[in-house]
Amino acid sequence: ALVAMSTALPNLQQIQIGYLDREHRYSDGEDPDERRAAYSANWITHDIGIISRFRKLRILEIHHGAPLNGRYPFLFNFPLLEQLKIHNVYHLKLDLEILAGGLPLLKELYCHKNRSLTGNINCLRVLKDTLTKVTISICCV
Repeated sequence: ALVAMSTALPNLQQIQIGYLDREHRYSDGEDPDERRAAYSANWITHDIGIISRFRKLRILEIHHGAPLNGRYPFLFNFPLLEQLKIHNVYHLKLDLEILAGGLPLLKELYCHKNRSLTGNINCLRVLKDTLTKVTISICCV
């Protein structure tokens, strides 16, 4: 479905990534949690990389139950992205430093219940001219 959307709607500006049907998952990212990868190894796998085709994306929300496992640098490389919300996604590995480099126009960052969040909040300083709101709660930073 995302392949068809990327062709039919190349100017799409908002995407939400969430729960897939039972025993469906997105392809593992870099450095996945090995236990989680083994548990879901036989599930139907979907290519999340297709998201990178939406270069005009302004809002990205990754929420509850999105079956992501590991690092996905391409999810945080949208030059026009203004709002990023990540909540209740437990196996998505994310370092704050990658946000500072790949999202130059980021205005709002919301991260809630992501135990795989790492990095130093000081690295967001490079976004001081655009970033107006940051919420990081129940994360392991």
